[in-house]
Amino acid sequence: PILSVRPSRALVDEAFEVLVENLPPVSPFTLRSLHHSEDGDDWEAYGHYFSDHSGRVSVSEDLSFGGTYSGREPMGLIWSLRPVPGSRTGLRLRKKDVTTPMLITISLYNGHEDFRDNSPLVSMVTERWYMGPGIQRIEITDGGLRGGLFIPPGPGPFPGILDLWGGGGGLLEYRSALLASRGYICLALEYFKTGQMKSTDLSFEYFEKAYHVLKDHPQVIPDRVGIISLCLGTIVTLSLVVESAEIKPSCVVCISNMITKSPGKTLSGFHRSIPSKFNKIRVDENNHQIWRDVGLALLKEPSMKVDVAKINCPLMLVNGCDDQNWCAVETADDISKTMNAAGKGHLLTRVDYPDTGHLIEPPFSPHCFAGNFFVYSSNEKVIQLYGGKTKPHSDAQDDSWRKILSFLRHHLYCSHKAKM
Repeated sequence: PILSVRPSRALVDEAFEVLVENLPPVSPFTLRSLHHSEDGDDWEAYGHYFSDHSGRVSVSEDLSFGGTYSGREPMGLIWSLRPVPGSRTGLRLRKKDVTTPMLITISLYNGHEDFRDNSPLVSMVTERWYMGPGIQRIEITDGGLRGGLFIPPGPGPFPGILDLWGGGGGLLEYRSALLASRGYICLALEYFKTGQMKSTDLSFEYFEKAYHVLKDHPQVIPDRVGIISLCLGTIVTLSLVVESAEIKPSCVVCISNMITKSPGKTLSGFHRSIPSKFNKIRVDENNHQIWRDVGLALLKEPSMKVDVAKINCPLMLVNGCDDQNWCAVETADDISKTMNAAGKGHLLTRVDYPDTGHLIEPPFSPHCFAGNFFVYSSNEKVIQLYGGKTKPHSDAQDDSWRKILSFLRHHLYCSHKAKM
């Protein structure tokens, strides 16, 4: 057999073609992808195929008749990756070192049954990169900041994006690296260490300082700076946009949004607000925690909400309709109602995705239905239910990424309000 993957080296948001030739005609074969994560876990995806009359299997053109995905799915070998049987529970696949590629081995096996017990007929390694050629990464430590700055190749100037992640904490750089690969100078900001939010008392000044480090960079266009955030990061973002005189972004993207207010304008204010409704947490039959009702309870208290009527920049909301971790759709309804009543509905762009969960990430990222999470108030590790169905969730990630890039391009590259 002859196995080809084209391109064999690509950015993670780019599709590839997997083709096998020189096979016996009309015979069963299994194509499998295997990735060994930086956490030491093995992830796999596979599809069951039949060669055609000329002895070919094309993942882009042919149907998978079972496996981790079915039907005609050109990227099924990536987006349906899941931990191999017997793995630890609550795993989530995330790239830590973005200066190296994700190495994924594509292999062909004879037949459909018990393929793991057999040696592959042929294999090939493909590289999936978050950080494109020529991207520069600079560690940011000025003034106590903790972050990674990603700069595209070339003299610039470029628009800038501040990247804020959610309640898991730590420094996550893969979205920033990918956005830099699409022409933006991005600052991935760590604002609390994993498992240490309880002891954190960061004021808004920390985020204002990060915003100015990005805005004042010599290659950044000063009046073309945006913010992208997810989950807890959206609370920080919307609070900053509404309450900080220092931060005036050109546009904002909020994924799986929250609008809980932060008492005292500190990060610990978020920590004090949310646990007041922890009695609303439910568990499913697998003892996975469902936090949706926590958000719904907070939505009923006007004093606990950021006043989004004061937003004066374009805002994009990306929501999963099966988000079990937070009430993102209901929150978006509340934001829409408030902004429309304030005559600012024209600033709002909203996309809702059926059967999509909480963790909406860049294209082809494996769907995390439920994952490990550290609850700061109780110092315990739990498994949170994020929701979604794998295929619709994957489609939402692909579609939302294209829409996010279009939104950013319009407001940071094409807007007549900003001048080069």
